[in-house]
Amino acid sequence: MENKRVNYHFEYVNENEFRKRERSVRKYNMLAYKKLQFEYYPSIREGKFLGKMVKESKKDNIQEYELKLPTDTLFSKVHGDILLHYTVYLDKNIVLLVNITPEDILDEGHRSELGTYKGVMISNTNADKDMFKVNLLNALNQK
Repeated sequence: MENKRVNYHFEYVNENEFRKRERSVRKYNMLAYKKLQFEYYPSIREGKFLGKMVKESKKDNIQEYELKLPTDTLFSKVHGDILLHYTVYLDKNIVLLVNITPEDILDEGHRSELGTYKGVMISNTNADKDMFKVNLLNALNQK
């Protein structure tokens, strides 16, 4: 019996916005970017869907996934986990790359150079709020 390999084709909801966020991940979190490019994307193309399935439609033969990318713990607590959102159309062999979140900090990182505070990316528009979160989390961890 022949083992039939199915390769999935990537498509995008909005390729320009997706690529901007992808470049921002590359700029500010090289480990996550390398995992995405050299481990996660090839696996997904081969039909090994990674992450947590968040929605499934058996009628339409569609599955939606969220894949958590490697992220610094402090970054996750301040801005949220970096997640790849994608939808699989099983009968069409298409993976629709929907989004990379958190959108706000990734979009801002693409538009302008972000600063860091105690090793965490800080939003230029919400710098005080982000620094407060970092200080609070550091204070809680010292107890």
